[in-house]
Amino acid sequence: MNESFRRLAVWLRRQPQAMAVLAGSDRYPSLSGTAAFYQTPQGVLAAVEVQGLPPAEAPCEERIFAMHIHSGGRCGGTEADPFADALSHYDPERCPHPFHAGDLPPLFASGGHALQTVLTSRFTVEEILGKTLILHAAPDDLATQPSGNSGAKIACGVIRPIFSSCPAWCGRR
Repeated sequence: MNESFRRLAVWLRRQPQAMAVLAGSDRYPSLSGTAAFYQTPQGVLAAVEVQGLPPAEAPCEERIFAMHIHSGGRCGGTEADPFADALSHYDPERCPHPFHAGDLPPLFASGGHALQTVLTSRFTVEEILGKTLILHAAPDDLATQPSGNSGAKIACGVIRPIFSSCPAWCGRR
């Protein structure tokens, strides 16, 4: 095993500094998952696991779902937009899409499940506490402004600190 994979495995055995518990909208009640966030010297390692994703419409397709951190701190909304309170993509530097701090790689579903890890230096764990993680019904086209034409918000979770493993700053939120 190369050194990069060894380091990844070490981080994933630790308790994360923050987590989001994802829940699907009323249209997708069986959709659920977790996202764990680890602050590393190289950036934030995010590990996301989801189940109950909507199936592909054709036999040879796998579903791809956009995933973004949004700036709002709640998962409430309306019937038309069940997670409207999540607001827009987290973008403190006011960058164009897909360069928002909250723009993450897509989830590729396999039989309704997805597992992904990503390392990013676009934010720290501290900066995303209280923000929301959103899954969208479609893949992000990486071009359309402001959000990549990624479709409806289908799942949401608030990113919360795990106090027992956080440095001193976690207790102040």
